[in-house]
Amino acid sequence: MPWQKTFRLPYQTKGMHLVTREVVRECEEGLRGVDVGIFTLNCMHTSAGLTVNENADPSVRTDMDMALDKIVPESFPWEHTDEGPDDSVSHLKTSLVGNSITLPISKGKLVLGTWQGIYLAEFRYSGNGWAGKGEGRKVVATILP
Repeated sequence: MPWQKTFRLPYQTKGMHLVTREVVRECEEGLRGVDVGIFTLNCMHTSAGLTVNENADPSVRTDMDMALDKIVPESFPWEHTDEGPDDSVSHLKTSLVGNSITLPISKGKLVLGTWQGIYLAEFRYSGNGWAGKGEGRKVVATILP
């Protein structure tokens, strides 16, 4: 039976945030009893993304954030800055990273490599746009057995 749940990942400041535990906790009910299936997680925002990457060494998070800052610098003369200098920057980074992930399910568990984790890529600074509200990012998890 297909399963779907909408929930919020905790509010985070700009950066790469490991959210594997939160995602698994929120989706335990849907994963239970699924022998083989597909899991998708979609971020419902245009200024934050989702990705899978190494979860063992925290410096990977810093490196990912630093590399994206070099690829899409705030110093460009961006036109769309309604919510601050990181407005267009955050939208472009979301397009590069993506706003969803897909993972296999096996025996009721998400299939991740030994050193893999799910990351929320937060591209907004605190106080700009949505970030000042502290609501967290809305995501939709879907499980297809």
